[in-house]
This record gives sequence, structure tokens and C-alpha cells, in this order.
Amino acid sequence: MADVMRYDDNCLFCKIMRGEVPSDRVYEDSFCYAFRDIHPQAPTHILVVPRAHLVNVTEINRENGDLIGHVFSAISKIAYREGIAEEGFRVIANSGPHAGQTVPHLHFHVLAGTQLGEKMV
Repeated sequence: MADVMRYDDNCLFCKIMRGEVPSDRVYEDSFCYAFRDIHPQAPTHILVVPRAHLVNVTEINRENGDLIGHVFSAISKIAYREGIAEEGFRVIANSGPHAGQTVPHLHFHVLAGTQLGEKMV
């Protein structure tokens, strides 16, 4: 699997995973970390972050594909633990500043707890 401990010293999410910045953790394992968003866009808004510092979706490749598969498996576990699996939830990955990515570390937003609109924009 990808180099799971490859951190960036200046990355906010890497600092959160190292415990240098507090977070409301909901899930953690050797390959990813999940915590509640501090500016939630839905009643349930969780960020799921791979431990390997990948900037965004453009850095996903064959070498780290197993890591991304693991992250989605963790998202499934989180959905059941949070009680959102049955009603449904949305998973979003913003990639780059024009898409609204504000932290340059690949992460997935898990949104639920309300009726989400059919349109994305």
C-alpha cells in the first residue's frame, strides 16, 4: 500500500493526524483518519483523509489505488457507525482551487442527515 506515513510538515490535515491540531475524531486506522468538519454543510459532515499526503484526486494512481479503496471501505464503516448508511449520504472530493479545495491534501467529504438536493451546483 502507499507510503502511509508520508506527511507534509505544513499541511493542516497532516498536523491534525499528528495530533498537533485538535479535531473531533470519528474514525482512525493505519491508513486514514476521519473527523468532523468545523464548518459543516449538513448535520453530518465528516472529512476522511488518507494518511499518505496526496494533494488531490490527480495524484491517485495504480501505486496508491489500494489506499483509496481502503479509504472508501472506511467511509462505509463510518456511515454505519454514524447511522447514515440506510438513509443515504454523499461523498465528495474537491480537486483544486476552482473546485473549492481549500486544504491541499486529498480528502473526502461525507455529508448526510438531511435531504440533499439532486443537483450538485
